[in-house]
Amino acid sequence: MRAAVFYGNHDIRIEEAPIPTAGRDELLLEVLVVGVCGTDAAEFDAGPSMFPIAHRDRQTGHEGPMIPGHEFVGRVEAVGSEVEGFEVDMQVVSSAGVACGRCHWCRRGQTNLCRDYWTVGLERNGALAEYVAVPASVCMDVAPYGLTTDAAALAQPMSIGVHAVGRGRLEAGDVAVLIGTGAIGTFMAHAAAATGATVVAVDLDDRRLFQARQLGAAHIVNPDEVSAAQYLAENALIPTVVYEVTGSTAGLDAALAVTARGTRLVLVGHQKHHRTLDLDDLILREVEVIGSNASVFDVDLPRALSVIAAREAGWADIAPVALPLEDLVAGALEPIARGTSAQVKTLIDPRSARSRPTRMI
Repeated sequence: MRAAVFYGNHDIRIEEAPIPTAGRDELLLEVLVVGVCGTDAAEFDAGPSMFPIAHRDRQTGHEGPMIPGHEFVGRVEAVGSEVEGFEVDMQVVSSAGVACGRCHWCRRGQTNLCRDYWTVGLERNGALAEYVAVPASVCMDVAPYGLTTDAAALAQPMSIGVHAVGRGRLEAGDVAVLIGTGAIGTFMAHAAAATGATVVAVDLDDRRLFQARQLGAAHIVNPDEVSAAQYLAENALIPTVVYEVTGSTAGLDAALAVTARGTRLVLVGHQKHHRTLDLDDLILREVEVIGSNASVFDVDLPRALSVIAAREAGWADIAPVALPLEDLVAGALEPIARGTSAQVKTLIDPRSARSRPTRMI
């Protein structure tokens, strides 16, 4: 099969690789479409960090060159001997994150916090290929949601957004301030607006702000023109929940600046630098600081599929084209790493010889 194989920093090669075999609890999928995200781009541009290229992964045993790709939809080609509920030719979407199902956190339903958590496409060969083997426990039938294949490919990143929105306990009538409207932030804007909350999207990129407006943000703020704190004050908006999605120092500063008394501050973007916080101030104002990590398969993935299906306009404005595997580096990884990607979400069709328009409705 044709596959994109990561060997090291800025070294991905499109080459022939063996078709994987489904284990007894796995599905072998013919890959139909794959999403490329910031993690993939970061590994390409500055890694390997997560990819087990030079060391043996503790959970999966993988070591050496690896096929990325953890946002994918596929057609079931083969079913493992111990798998039930799936049939050949069924179209499924995967959350890719695999939990043990036995530890303290799994028993509590917090599978994203599993002590042995690992991800297809991050710690083991993924879906930027013609076939991928994946545990059936993290796959879901797409048919009940009435989605096209391309639209279903948005489910994994949407599940991250849905989980983050849920961590903030957002409800109708709340005011949600969203700091950062990149790919996950854009999905969060839609998921947050779907709760009935008033969403204020904050970003330095007017294109991203336009997308957030299209997806339901009631207010958009570019800090180059007016600070988020000033905008909220001028419009008499008091945040119930503030989501920091950028992972940047400036983003966290902006998020802290707009927290009001009783605000919930949800940290979604991974902070790369240690910070000193005025804890006494947070205590006196009863500001809740909440982390959000990945998603819970059986809760967030079905919610994500439902949220995607509910948008009557479809998602072609978010992911207008699917690129061939040969365009992965120049058309996806490099633009995402540089912050110059022309679309919110870049999709790859491993079986296509050329770029094609996506079908989202």
